[in-house]
Amino acid sequence: MTKWTAADLPDLTGRTAVITGASGGLGLITSREIARAGARVVLAVRTVSRGERAARTMPGRTEVRQLDVASLESVRRFAGEWTGDIDILMNNAGIMQVPLAYTADGLESQAATNYFGPFTLTNLLLPHVTGRVITVSSQLHRRGHVRPGDLNWKARRYNATAAYCDSKLDVTVFALELNRQLAASASPVRSIVAHPGIAATNLVAHVGGVPGLVNRAMRFMVNDAEHGALPILYAASQDIPGGS
Repeated sequence: MTKWTAADLPDLTGRTAVITGASGGLGLITSREIARAGARVVLAVRTVSRGERAARTMPGRTEVRQLDVASLESVRRFAGEWTGDIDILMNNAGIMQVPLAYTADGLESQAATNYFGPFTLTNLLLPHVTGRVITVSSQLHRRGHVRPGDLNWKARRYNATAAYCDSKLDVTVFALELNRQLAASASPVRSIVAHPGIAATNLVAHVGGVPGLVNRAMRFMVNDAEHGALPILYAASQDIPGGS
């Protein structure tokens, strides 16, 4: 069998893709490859200057717009300013194992970035989406728990790893329920979840202590970012059913 690679991407000329967290890591690679395949790629990034530097390294048609998915104000502004169709909406931006902090909206930062932001952005942009919504999750969602009564870690002692796992389970459940409702309404839009197979990016570069030592010691066992992007690119381009 021949392994699928980014070289197998179909021609995406005429398509528009919105990719969050596109200035680095998996987001940068997926943006670059989708642009190379001919799509117009909108890099939705927290820091515009970083997004512009990333865009200059990419072929094809790119555009940089400011979006901080951890800020509901920023999410609403981005969605409110959007016009035109979106063929691929990719919820890629995320953070992992950060110290306890709350956003201006009063949301725990991992829940805000990994779940509430993508949830809100997807719902607001859904009238524009004509193709598919891709949610970048993690196999660590298997260690998560859905806690509707305490999404913000007010009633529990905070655990950075558990907060990450919970947020990824929350967004995975959302993506699957989104697809169920899309299918029930006979919408042609698909919701698909992708996992990078544990990729060596800067996502956990800040982590110290024992978790940081484990992350660094295990890097030889994980994908590099180029290979980690492949499941996401596959989900964005191949004829697979919604809910995959």
